[in-house]
Amino acid sequence: MKDTRQKENAVLVLDTGDLLFKKYSKPYPAEDQERAIQRAYLIVKSLNVIGYDAVGIGDDDLSLGIDVLLKISRGAKVPFLSSNMVDEKSEKLFFQPYLIKEIHGLRVGMFGLLSPDSFLGKTDERKKGVTLLDPVETAKNMVVELKPKTDLIVLLSHLSYHKVAQLAQTVPGIHIIAGGHSGIHLVNPPVLQDTIIVQTSGKGMYGGRLDLTILGPQIDVYNISAKRSLERNLLSLKNRLVMVYISETEKAQLKRNKEDIEQKLAQFEGKNFFSNTLFPLSVQIKDDPEIKKMVDEYKSKFPDKGPPPHHDSRGNYTPKAQ
Repeated sequence: MKDTRQKENAVLVLDTGDLLFKKYSKPYPAEDQERAIQRAYLIVKSLNVIGYDAVGIGDDDLSLGIDVLLKISRGAKVPFLSSNMVDEKSEKLFFQPYLIKEIHGLRVGMFGLLSPDSFLGKTDERKKGVTLLDPVETAKNMVVELKPKTDLIVLLSHLSYHKVAQLAQTVPGIHIIAGGHSGIHLVNPPVLQDTIIVQTSGKGMYGGRLDLTILGPQIDVYNISAKRSLERNLLSLKNRLVMVYISETEKAQLKRNKEDIEQKLAQFEGKNFFSNTLFPLSVQIKDDPEIKKMVDEYKSKFPDKGPPPHHDSRGNYTPKAQ
C-alpha cells in the first residue's frame, strides 16, 4: 500500500497496536527470536514508506520485551505513542505520550493507552520492567493536557471494547477512539457521549476509513448513514401518502410518522457528521514496489519453515507433501 495523500496532508494514517509480532501465547523460542525481530524491523520500514502518522502500542508488541521494542521503535519515522506505559524503576514514560498535528487548520491531538488487562496475569514476561498506569486516570490527564492545545482529540486505544465504551462515557472530551485488541468489527461505529468509536477485526485483515466533516466549533457528531436511512424512510412515506387506496386511519398514522422523521432530521442541521468505510486488505491490493523488495529480501534470509507435520489418529506423523 502506498501513501496517496496530497501535499496538504488531509489524512491521518493511524494504527492501534499489535503490529510487530504474532499473537502471544508463550515466550518466543531463542531460535525464532532473530527472525521475529527482523520481521518487526521490516514492518517498521514499511510504515515509514506508507507514511503513517502515529502508532499505538499493543500487548503483543512487547512479546520480546520492552528493550527490544524500544530498539525497534528507534528505526521508525512514525511516533510510537503510549501515555500510560512507564519504567518500573524510574516511573518515566518509555514513549512519547501524545502527538499534535494540524490538518487544514484543525489541531488534532493523539495519545495512546494500553490496558493492564491485556496481559496473561502477573507472571506475563511481556510486562517485565513495565508498569501500566490506570487508563481512565491517564485519559483524564491527557484530555486536560490536550484540550487547550487542540480542536480534536483522538485516542489510540488498546483496551477491550467494554472498557472503551466505559471510557467514552466517563471521560468527556475524547472525540474519536480508535480501538484495538478486541477484534470487534464495527461497520456502523457507535457514538457515546459525542465520542465516535471505530474498530476493525484483528490480524490485519481490514482497514478502516473515517471521513469526518466539521461544520461548526462544537464537536458534536452523527453518523451520516443514520441520516440517509431516515431520508429513505421519509421518501417511502411520502410516496405512500399519495396513494389513493389507503384508508384515512392509515394516512393519519403515516403523517405522524412523517412528522416524527422530519423532526429527527431537523436535529441534524448544522451538526458535524462522519462516514465510516471498512475494506479488506486482500492480495488484490497492488504491492508497493519498495515494500515488496524489502519483503522479498526478508523471505530470502528467512525462508518459510514449511507446513506442520500431519498427525494421524494414533499420533504418528509424517511431513506433508510440499
